[in-house]
Amino acid sequence: MPEEMARDEDKLEEELKELEKSSLSVMKHDTQGILSSLLYGDGEARLRAAKDIRKLTKTSANSRSYFAAAGVIAPLVSMLKSGSPDGQEVAVLALLNLAVRNERNKVRIVKEGAIAPLVELLQSEDAALRESAAAAVLTLSASNANKPVIGASGATPLLVEMLMSGSIQGRVDAVMALYNISTFPDNLEQILNAEAVPPLLLLLQDCKKYSRVAEKTTALLESLSTFEEGRSSILKEEGGILALVEVLEEGSLQGREHAVRTLFTMCKSSRCKYRQAILQEGVIPGLLELTVQGTPRAQQDAHNLLQLLRDSPVSTRSTLVSASLESIVYDIASHVDCGKPGSEAAKMLTEMAQLGMEQSMRHLQDRTLVCIPSDLSRSSHLTEVPSK
Repeated sequence: MPEEMARDEDKLEEELKELEKSSLSVMKHDTQGILSSLLYGDGEARLRAAKDIRKLTKTSANSRSYFAAAGVIAPLVSMLKSGSPDGQEVAVLALLNLAVRNERNKVRIVKEGAIAPLVELLQSEDAALRESAAAAVLTLSASNANKPVIGASGATPLLVEMLMSGSIQGRVDAVMALYNISTFPDNLEQILNAEAVPPLLLLLQDCKKYSRVAEKTTALLESLSTFEEGRSSILKEEGGILALVEVLEEGSLQGREHAVRTLFTMCKSSRCKYRQAILQEGVIPGLLELTVQGTPRAQQDAHNLLQLLRDSPVSTRSTLVSASLESIVYDIASHVDCGKPGSEAAKMLTEMAQLGMEQSMRHLQDRTLVCIPSDLSRSSHLTEVPSK
């Protein structure tokens, strides 16, 4: 009996190998026909070939590698440059599928010169074509080798523009692409010069604070806050600091880490300029919670920011923080590292949160009376941005 089972397993393995060889043979045959149509066919034949490539590479990693090795990338890039609008869109999507989860193909596509025509398509009057191009740029920007090329291409201001005027998915793709290229330091100043901070803050206000979009948006704002122009822009934008405070309170662990580092960077650069604006958004309860529940970096930044918010003359904070609140902040900042549930630090945390929330509610009520008209005017904005 065991011998029969072993023979059956061997037979099944041989059949699978034959099936794989047969599939590869068919793929080779199909690829040759598709490549021939793409290189030498008329406009209609090239369009059909690009559609076939898009379809076959949508879910198959093997197909992505095989078609790229067969040489389809260069003619697809050529279609981007000189094809009809229909051909350009199909070529964009075929290239996007070839690049998904394939680092080598991402680099090949950029080396074949795809970025310049994609930048042209980002300026198209066709909204669907613009957003397909943004999706392709996002995919290609995941490769470290491509980030300097994309940053130097002129794509940055067009992606920032899409943050303001694109569809939900277009805005998501734009912010993700900007985040990707921002990790190459030379690109950060370009993003700042494109006035990215206001639309980033608007996106942050619109999306769920625990979402991946909020996380990447806050990470990008953290990077931009290393420039004084970025810090000033956050301060100047209505609701900008409040959006960061909301991420600090409601975001993912990484999102909260980025939010507190942004606020800490701002306050550290100039307490007299940023301290009051941060305090008046009711940041204290969220900071106290973060000192015990955040990542190690977030805990340290929250502790340091509490110290910065505390250390200033009484006369400048008399309308914001009571003497009782001040004392609790100092004690928690000094002892919270050793605090455990039921400890004295935990009790102080509860007391602090209650006082802070009372002040926050009074402040929010004041803001509501002032901001009702503008809030109503934004009722059509996003309530949730889906992840990519």
